[in-house]
Amino acid sequence: MPLRGVRIIEPIVNDDVQLIDAALSGDSTAFGELVTKYQNRLYNTMVQVVGSVEDAQDVVQEAFVQAFVTLDRFRRASAFYTWLYRIAFNTAMSQKRRRRPTASVEETRARTGDDPVDEAPPPDRRMLQAERVAQVRAALAMLSEEHRAILVLREIDGRPYDEIAEILALPIGTVRSRLHRARLQLREQLSAFVEPQA
Repeated sequence: MPLRGVRIIEPIVNDDVQLIDAALSGDSTAFGELVTKYQNRLYNTMVQVVGSVEDAQDVVQEAFVQAFVTLDRFRRASAFYTWLYRIAFNTAMSQKRRRRPTASVEETRARTGDDPVDEAPPPDRRMLQAERVAQVRAALAMLSEEHRAILVLREIDGRPYDEIAEILALPIGTVRSRLHRARLQLREQLSAFVEPQA
């Protein structure tokens, strides 16, 4: 007789492992399912890391190609998404090294389209929020690559410290100290957007 108020939890089947095994056995639709499952999440994170919609699309596409080609090297010591994110992050950093960094906030806003386009009279709460989001993105764009990446992983993507350490190949102590410095730098950049009260 089942106990009242006690839920029986079924063991969770790891869909990723099954899809990876199927893909390694030659089932191309299985890898397609992994792409479908993670592409939006990875893209949204990469937009924050690289600061450009077009660059994020390129990074995500390249990351999935690399993941497909090297899938047999996935050791399964971590989650598939962690491994995939690391590929995408390394791809993004390689792309950024090949290009000159963006010099102005205006250029970044023009590329990403973060500025509100609604020309209605006095802005409502949504417009104010959109302006704040644009300010945060602009401030993020001014940070170094290492500080931006660590902030995106922790504050936007919600990754735990141990996973960030694994993705960035850093000790947890370094993750914590860089995150602290990154938060201070972001706060400093954001303070430049705040106009003094008259």
